[in-house]
Amino acid sequence: MFSLVIQAGGKSTRMGQDKALMPFLGRPLIQRVADRLRPIADEILVTTNQPEAYAFLGLRLTPDLWPGRGALGGLYTAIAAARGELVAVVACDMPFASPALIETAASLMISEKADVVIPKTDEGYEPFHAVYRRDTCLPAILSAIQAGAWKVIAWFPSVKVRVLTPAEITAADPSGLAFWNVNTPEEFAKAEHLAQELGL
Repeated sequence: MFSLVIQAGGKSTRMGQDKALMPFLGRPLIQRVADRLRPIADEILVTTNQPEAYAFLGLRLTPDLWPGRGALGGLYTAIAAARGELVAVVACDMPFASPALIETAASLMISEKADVVIPKTDEGYEPFHAVYRRDTCLPAILSAIQAGAWKVIAWFPSVKVRVLTPAEITAADPSGLAFWNVNTPEEFAKAEHLAQELGL
């Protein structure tokens, strides 16, 4: 079973409102993300501490299991809540999240028996557009949290990590937009324009 978890726990400080619920070309941004990725997942769920705001999605909603522990706590919640052995975790503010890239990561995880398959760009790792093996990642993340770690990749040394190469990323996501998350009204408007212009 392949699970997809959409993280909707951010504070949207720079946007000034909950960006996941802002209309992107006429429908809430989080709805767009879910619809883009729905065909590749056996289940989709959303991590959120505001379930009433996201009830319209008709998806399983789960609250933060480690409130106040930032991105690492959010990642633990996402993987723990999933029912599948392979779990894709994606941020709610990525309008161009790539199903092809996630499928590539999942197939590499199976063929290479990896625990994490994650893209890495010049900006660093992309933990919220990556695939995780539930049984091995969960205890590793829990140990990191209990040890007082905050960095979202603090536990990587204790599991088998497969980093996607630039060539693999480009092959699956030729637009190069998969990891773009919209944080400001200007970025949001630009993403809408690109989505229309490029038909993405």
